[in-house]
Amino acid sequence: MELNGEPIPGKPLLETEGVAFLQQTVGSALTDYGWFIFFGGIAAFLVIQRLVGSLRQRQSDAPDAAAADPVMVVRQQEAMAAARLRMQEDLNSQAEKYKEKQKLIEEEKRRQKIEMWENLQEGKSYKGTLRRNQEVPVQESTTSTDRKTEQRPLRRNDYNPLSGNSSGSCSWRPGRRGPASGGG
Repeated sequence: MELNGEPIPGKPLLETEGVAFLQQTVGSALTDYGWFIFFGGIAAFLVIQRLVGSLRQRQSDAPDAAAADPVMVVRQQEAMAAARLRMQEDLNSQAEKYKEKQKLIEEEKRRQKIEMWENLQEGKSYKGTLRRNQEVPVQESTTSTDRKTEQRPLRRNDYNPLSGNSSGSCSWRPGRRGPASGGG
């Protein structure tokens, strides 16, 4: 610091310049942003107080609940273990049923392949036996031959749109072969 433009005796010049710079910087910051710093400090104080209060409440609630009733915690863990065991047993039984079902399906496919091979060796049609083995009602199998006789033709037998027969006034003619005509 200086007294009437002269440095104060007893303090080094570097220290006095540092203090003067600090006073000038802090003073200008407080002048420009004083109210913002003041209200920001109050807001930070309130937020910290609220966080500390909620943290203390959580710490006080959590250990007391666990320490007060260890029997309840053990019961909950045993119940969860029993539920997991039941779910695992159900899953295992479903897996066994699925494996048995797949085994039956595989056995049926193997039996059909053997039957087809035997029929092929005997010279019979193996596809016909497969259709017979499948459960098809008798009524549906007889209707396939009857359908052909019941169907009536969509048009007359003598109808041919390209023939140009004299039964109608219209006849088909091929289009012009030439470049497309356009105005121009």
